[in-house]
Amino acid sequence: MAHSHVKGSPELARAIRELRRAARTHNAPVWDSVADDLERPRHPSRPVSVGRLERIAEADETIVVPGKVLSDGFLSKRLTVAALAYSSAARTKIHAAGGSALSLHDILKSQPDGAGVRLVG
Repeated sequence: MAHSHVKGSPELARAIRELRRAARTHNAPVWDSVADDLERPRHPSRPVSVGRLERIAEADETIVVPGKVLSDGFLSKRLTVAALAYSSAARTKIHAAGGSALSLHDILKSQPDGAGVRLVG
């Protein structure tokens, strides 16, 4: 569960702390799962493409990616996507489909209890 060593940038460490706090405060295990994925070593984490989101997500779904969203493929569904990072083209494709690309901090503010959030990645 909680690791004593946090890799990467101060922004990543802050995101992990916020996720852990939201999980405890709102009894939302989904945020603990996202924090666990962010604490893993780099090589096992896989980026998620917008084409994969097109294949697996339903329209108007809220998706959380504990990593980076890349622009491979196309997106025709309106999705709310929260991720640690986005390529600029991926962010553009999400917005062009009528969706929104949020940071992990923003999704914690809008849905602190994690209800209706789907973890992908």
